[in-house]
Formats: sequence, C-alpha cells, structure tokens
Amino acid sequence: MASATAVTAVGSVVGVASGSTAQNNDAEATAADSTLLADIPAGQQAQVQIESMSAQADVQAIAADATAKKDAEEAARKAAAQTAIDKKEAAEKAEKAAQEAKEREEAEAKASRSSSADFPIQSSYTIDQIQAMARQMVPSDQFQCFSNIVDHESSWNYQAVNASSGAYGLFQALPGSKMSSVGSDWQTNPATQIKWGLNYMNERYDSPCGAWSFWQANHWY
Repeated sequence: MASATAVTAVGSVVGVASGSTAQNNDAEATAADSTLLADIPAGQQAQVQIESMSAQADVQAIAADATAKKDAEEAARKAAAQTAIDKKEAAEKAEKAAQEAKEREEAEAKASRSSSADFPIQSSYTIDQIQAMARQMVPSDQFQCFSNIVDHESSWNYQAVNASSGAYGLFQALPGSKMSSVGSDWQTNPATQIKWGLNYMNERYDSPCGAWSFWQANHWY
C-alpha cells in the first residue's frame, strides 16, 4: 500500500503531465501540507505545552520568592522596631528606678542628718510641734504612712504608757528603753523617739509605708 506522501507525489506528477494548471496548484498545496505534517514529530505539541507550563511555573516561583522575601523583610522590620521599643522601655524603667533610688538616698541622708539635737529642748511639746519635727525627719512620700502608725499607737502622745505592757512613747516601744540607742533623752524628747521609730521602720520594713502595710494586715508592727 502506497503512503500518503507517495500518493500525493504521484498526483502531482499526473497533474503536471496533463498540463492542468488548477490540478497542478492543488497538487502542490496538498504536497506541501502533507510534507509539513510528516516533518512535525507526533509528540511536539505535547512538548510545547509542557514547556509552556514549565515557564509558567518558573514565573510563579519567582513571584513566590519575591513575596517571601518581602514578607521576611517586613517581619525583620517589625522585629527591629519591637526591639527598639523594648530597649527604650527598659532604659526608661532603669532611669526611673535610678531616679527613685537617688531620691530615697537623698531623703534618707536628710533624715539621718536630722536628730534630736536639731530641735530645741522644751519641757513639753504639743502635737503640732511633734508633727512638725516628724515632717522634717520623715521623707515626704512616707509621712502619711508614718503618721498613720503613730495615730494608732499613741495619738502623737510622746509620753503615752501602756498600763499593761509598759510600752512607751509615740511608737509604743517595748521596752521603751530600747529607744536609748539613739538618745538618752528618749523619755522626754519626741525628736529622739521619731528618729528611733523611723530607723526601726526602715530597717525592719524598708520604709514607713512598708511598716504601715504590715500594721494594716496584723494590727501591730
């Protein structure tokens, strides 16, 4: 059986031999078409499609890489910004803590400079005078707590005595003689008592407000 190409070629020869122009043109077109189909490999179209899909995949991969890079850069930018914020907050907290420590030191230094010798000796003292002494010796941010304790313990009576226990003075020290650690005039000088009471609160509770917090919970300090 003759192939399609062979048949077409035979047709072309016959057309030429017959001298028919129309037949000749048709035969040439048919021969060209047949030759084109014969020259293209059977899997070429599928290969073209595969190559096209591969190219699309490459484009998508490039786009995905670009998106991932952009996301990574954005995440890094946010992380850097958060780190900067955290560092700033930490620095502000450290600065605040340092300032508070400085203020406490200055207040404590001022309190330590104040002693019974800073106030004139009197035969008796009013509550207003005793409170004025305390305001000069106690840091301003601690005074209310300090005052609350004295209010509850002695109502600012520096000669108050507990009839049952013998506790004495503004802070109801027991025994009262322990206040002699800051002055021998502890029985008659409210400034000496204030100095002792402030030292006691600072040493045992860190501050008068620390002592007041304990007092509220336990009704003693």
